[in-house]
Amino acid sequence: MKINKLFVIVFLLQIALLSSCKGNFNNGFNDDSSGKNPNKRSDVSMWKEINEANPISSNVFCADPTAVEYKGRLYVYGTNDHQQYFNAEKNTFEKIKSLVCFSTDDMVNWTYHGEINVGKIAPWIWASWAPSICSRVEVDGLTHFYLYFSNSGAGTGVITSTSPTGPWSDPLGHALVSTNTPGLKDCPNPFDPGVCIDENGVGWLSFGAGRASGGTAALPGSARIVQLGDDMISFASDFVKIDAPYLFEASELNYVNGTYIYTFNNSWDKRDDWPIEGVVPSSACSMSYMTTKTPLISSSWEYKGHYFKNPGEMGLTWGNNHTHFEKYKGQWYLFYHTQTLQEKAKIEGGFRSMCVDLLNFDEDKIVLSDTPGTRKGVSAIKNLNPFEKNAGTTIYTSADLWYDNPEKPEEIASKALNEGSWLMVKNVDFSADENELNLLAEVKGSGKIKVSLDRVDSSPVAEIEVNHDAYTEVTAALQEKVKGVHDVYFVFSAEDICLRNWEFSKTSIN
Repeated sequence: MKINKLFVIVFLLQIALLSSCKGNFNNGFNDDSSGKNPNKRSDVSMWKEINEANPISSNVFCADPTAVEYKGRLYVYGTNDHQQYFNAEKNTFEKIKSLVCFSTDDMVNWTYHGEINVGKIAPWIWASWAPSICSRVEVDGLTHFYLYFSNSGAGTGVITSTSPTGPWSDPLGHALVSTNTPGLKDCPNPFDPGVCIDENGVGWLSFGAGRASGGTAALPGSARIVQLGDDMISFASDFVKIDAPYLFEASELNYVNGTYIYTFNNSWDKRDDWPIEGVVPSSACSMSYMTTKTPLISSSWEYKGHYFKNPGEMGLTWGNNHTHFEKYKGQWYLFYHTQTLQEKAKIEGGFRSMCVDLLNFDEDKIVLSDTPGTRKGVSAIKNLNPFEKNAGTTIYTSADLWYDNPEKPEEIASKALNEGSWLMVKNVDFSADENELNLLAEVKGSGKIKVSLDRVDSSPVAEIEVNHDAYTEVTAALQEKVKGVHDVYFVFSAEDICLRNWEFSKTSIN
């Protein structure tokens, strides 16, 4: 499989920029993270502030977001930077062979569904980065999910499922796109896929990076789009070039109101030659977009401008750039990544974290405007209901927490790394009336889980006794009546205590 040498050199220079210094964290962990305490330290530490919604995860390094809505929840997927963190001091990406999945219905509390082990599902891969997902209801009445990913810089693969959390399967047994794909010419690095499905149910895939023969810094000539076949894993058209100025990587597709929107990451090159008249040149490593109504006519793609600067320009952290925008519950959101969690953890190495802010998007005119990335993030769109079963991996922020069974979404649980580890869930609505409550939780380990309201150090309203080698449902009566909206803290008294799910009840449990 042939890979463009110039692109690889630039890619490695970018890695050097991201990870120029040696990290001060423990090293040498193997791929089996379930039995490790990779973040363990002598004191309990919090990496995400209690008044900041970004990043999405308070403890998982992850990047290159994509999203899909299913049954009222928004599912977000990304590159599993934490796998590299387990195994190396610097994020040079080559050890990443898994993806991660989170979901939310309020935009601030995120449920971690664990790892998608692409290396096990598709053993032929070199790596798995930068996913892009779509879904549709098919003739069997089921919703089918198609998750495309970068096989290193060498191509694009796809895995499929009928659930947003898997199990996933490999329908091809090989890459969907590579430099050897029949009909694909002069695309040195056919990776970083973007996918969308239009109003007619037709799928489209974009990808590409590197410099094509005869390409220049201003017009590298390597971006491609293709119509997917009815099965979403074959092709129904020729590969068509998109002349994306200063293209570097991070293709993504959206289809809005009859218009196809292609977004991409601009290179770090100086804008010595700007090929688009009447449009301000893009800034270094920012995100730009192009639009068309006829995607298979190359000349119809029109460059519109850049809409998201490099996070370093916005007071966050410098690094590579990758975005996805998604409409959820009537509001457009921009997903991206930064290294702010790494910054808070006081480590180095280029480990990224997914974030979300409101997107400035006029969908009627199909105009994307400059969108800021922030540490504050977005506000909740609803309160959390404590009277239904909530996953123990649903978190706003946490301290010294990891996961049990991270490769089994149906069994995953939050797991204490230290005495005093905790997780917090935001905006829990106990109703306007005072109630005598019981708490039912599924737990494992030895010790106690103290439940506090609004502050991690406030007097507990309940204590869950944990003395079980296997997951067991236990109950605890609250020591006082509760009403209103509160942030709820679960504080673990000892290492290895696990919380799989919890719910409150207004009815006495005998």
